[in-house]
Amino acid sequence: MNKNYLQSQIKSTNTAYVFWFFLGAHYAYLGRWGTQIVYWLTLGGLGFWALIDLFSMRSKVEKHNLPLFNQIEKIENAEKESELNRHLAVVSAISGKAQN
Repeated sequence: MNKNYLQSQIKSTNTAYVFWFFLGAHYAYLGRWGTQIVYWLTLGGLGFWALIDLFSMRSKVEKHNLPLFNQIEKIENAEKESELNRHLAVVSAISGKAQN
């Protein structure tokens, strides 16, 4: 996956609260459409589910973002390793020419 695409999929807790408050669409914002439809059909669990979501929003967003952060970290580590190998190849080539 592309690192820029993954970064664009990272969600904000504040934005999730805005979606929760105005539209009750915080699950849609997090890409969980099945849960979102059930949420709407039950009117936010007659308010109980909505109240629980008020206090658990941060953990829901973190749960969404964690796999994205892990994938981005893997890509960045691979990029760093590749760059290090290029630098080592350049140093090796230069030191090989200096010995000749």
